[in-house]
Amino acid sequence: MTDLSLTPNLLKSDILRHLTYTLGKDADHASTYDWRMALSYAIRDRIVEPWFTSTRRTWAEKRKRVYYLSMEFLIGRLLEDATINLGLYDTVQETMAGFGQDLRRLIDDEPDAALGNGGLGRLAACFMESMATLGCPAYGYGIRYEHGLFRQWFEKGMQVETPEDWLKMTNPWEFARPEAAYTVGFKGQLEIRDGREIWVPGETVTAEAHDTPVIGWQGRWANTLRLWAAKSTAMFDLKRFNHGDYSAAAEPETLARTLSRVLYPDDTTYQGKELRLKQEFFLTSAALQDILRRYLVDHTDLRGLPNAVAIQMNDTHPAIAGPELIRLLTDVHGLPFADALETARACLSYTNHTLLPEALERWATFTFGNVLPRHMQIVERIDSWHRNTFHPPHYVGIVKHHEVRMGELAFVMSHKVNGVSALHSELVKKNLFPELDRLHPGRILNETNGVTPRRWLKMANRPLSKLISDTIGEGWEDDLDRLQGLVPHTADAGFLAAFGAAKRENKVQVANWIGQEFGVKVSPDALFDVQIKRIHEYKRQLLNILETIAHWHKLRSGQIVDPVPRLKIFGGKAAPGYAVAKEIIRLINDVATIINNDPKTGDLLKVVFPPNYNVSMAERLIPASDLSEQISTAGKEASGTGNMKFMMNGAPTIGTLDGANVEILQEVGLENFFLFGLTTEEVIARRQVHEHERLAIEASPELQDVLQMIAEGRFSPEEPGRYHGIVNGVWHHDYFLVSSDFASYHAAQDRVDEAYADRQRWLRMAALNTAHSGFFSSDRTIRGYMADVWGVTPAL
Repeated sequence: MTDLSLTPNLLKSDILRHLTYTLGKDADHASTYDWRMALSYAIRDRIVEPWFTSTRRTWAEKRKRVYYLSMEFLIGRLLEDATINLGLYDTVQETMAGFGQDLRRLIDDEPDAALGNGGLGRLAACFMESMATLGCPAYGYGIRYEHGLFRQWFEKGMQVETPEDWLKMTNPWEFARPEAAYTVGFKGQLEIRDGREIWVPGETVTAEAHDTPVIGWQGRWANTLRLWAAKSTAMFDLKRFNHGDYSAAAEPETLARTLSRVLYPDDTTYQGKELRLKQEFFLTSAALQDILRRYLVDHTDLRGLPNAVAIQMNDTHPAIAGPELIRLLTDVHGLPFADALETARACLSYTNHTLLPEALERWATFTFGNVLPRHMQIVERIDSWHRNTFHPPHYVGIVKHHEVRMGELAFVMSHKVNGVSALHSELVKKNLFPELDRLHPGRILNETNGVTPRRWLKMANRPLSKLISDTIGEGWEDDLDRLQGLVPHTADAGFLAAFGAAKRENKVQVANWIGQEFGVKVSPDALFDVQIKRIHEYKRQLLNILETIAHWHKLRSGQIVDPVPRLKIFGGKAAPGYAVAKEIIRLINDVATIINNDPKTGDLLKVVFPPNYNVSMAERLIPASDLSEQISTAGKEASGTGNMKFMMNGAPTIGTLDGANVEILQEVGLENFFLFGLTTEEVIARRQVHEHERLAIEASPELQDVLQMIAEGRFSPEEPGRYHGIVNGVWHHDYFLVSSDFASYHAAQDRVDEAYADRQRWLRMAALNTAHSGFFSSDRTIRGYMADVWGVTPAL
């Protein structure tokens, strides 16, 4: 609940105390950073008590805990999020104004925590917030990356990667826990001691814990996000240092820190592959050691672990949890293998997030056995047990063709496996794990993803949030189904006008930001058409930019009567080693340069690609968006969560029947969704058609013109052949069916223009998207996990 005891005067006193005694500054000489830190510490003080209270209750009531293992936690900025969830935003704003400080400037001064890349990490962050809101006792376990993925900027349109520096300044939200430290080993050999086979690691590092409290709505419960930093187990080599060998003296520390420096290091080399496997094991082993240590405080029989512990593996990155938990139970705590196997499987569950084969990790047995020799033995034993017990077909197994298949390992070692949308879960059964599903009926279930409305509506979109509360009352923030109460109001012209005014307020802010930051003048009355997500061929940013070129060509040739002004916004990062994705980024930027400087089309079409897309940029762009681009090849997107955020903020979707688009369509209705493209079944059939690319291109004069312009160097006049690879790919190697879906997508965009030109029709569509978005709250998702997977009852 809102802390009524925290008056502006008391908060003022707390801020000045931290400014003076924590930061060593006085008010007259404090910088923006100083004020932001002092405020953050004062707000953190208000989080600590519910955090302690929640922990004490969990211990006292012997509650089962959820442990969420994820390589990513894309938590974004925490200052504004905390003030919103504690109900203190207005008090904080008033207090800081009294100091002559603009709260918005302080919020924007906070760096985004560089702990993730895309939907996987943001989902984990939403889940942590929803678990706290619902009173589900939980720990999140991740890695405290020093430099995250990378900071993106553009040089001549090309993506350039530089290290993130979010930890350059002190992080006020975390508590270092040097007492919570565990040794994690790698490599080495197996030895026989006292008749038992023992793993003697050849390398070790120390995992040190850093805890961030995660506060739920109204501050009623708080959980812990525990991030591990890698430190050397060896002391600094003073002897080498004194002999002048400075690099060698620091080598153990440097090698250890490498484990927690960068998210997803480039794995195109053997060294990169080894580092990624080490990172995954580092996270998982530290987490499991911590879980067992906590359990053994008030338990003695480890066979009872599943009654107190639910471990969720967020994708295959932590799939090594099965073998490592067995190792700890057998080698360290003395359980028989059969008991350890049964105990581990009862604790573990696995969320699959992808149908892309390359995203289901596979490790060469040489690499796996070299880095984790004991675990290679355990994996083979698990595989043998599964084969002898369930008799799968010969081609089904964990170790096959000199590879350790982490998807199969995660499946076999879990008591529940879930997909993240209705369509995706069916495809997991039908296409990804069909034989395992037949051997283990009922193990695969669906838990459709969701997003937290506290951050993505209440915080990110204050104008719309106020309108919602004024219309249906308070309380929708933790009961999002109440948004259905907006439906009758969508027939009211006054409500629609207010809805449009809220949207325009957000668009004016974004238009001003684009003008100031990127020098592109845009009108807030234009249709804001937005695609912001990781750059990947299956997400089809290429389809979007090809259609943008077609639209520009039609504008230039006068083929469009009464054209609707449109702003195309792209955002997202390509993996450093993903050459095709980086070429698509460059093409988008080159096209933007030509279009934005074309006097013939002027304000009718603009294209912008702000660099370094992150959570804070999403919070800026999504509330201002008119159209949500969810255009992946059907059958490739597991769920998507950006689609839900756009819907919640009143942006209709243009999309395929893929991922959670299917459920969005079901909720909002076809009349409020711009559907196009092949279905999953049609995609499979289309790929079997000989030269399907050529057939599609020859049937579309518009696409022919677009590809010809690109091939001739229209958008790269200084290097006409720059995009021959992209053009050739569309003509001859179009696995993601850009060519086959182009005509349907182009027609759907025409329907968008027609709808947007009818102001009342568009506003009603937008408002109905918000009204029907209640299903996509992550609170609903977490309730499903608690009941169907974890067996946890809420404490609230």
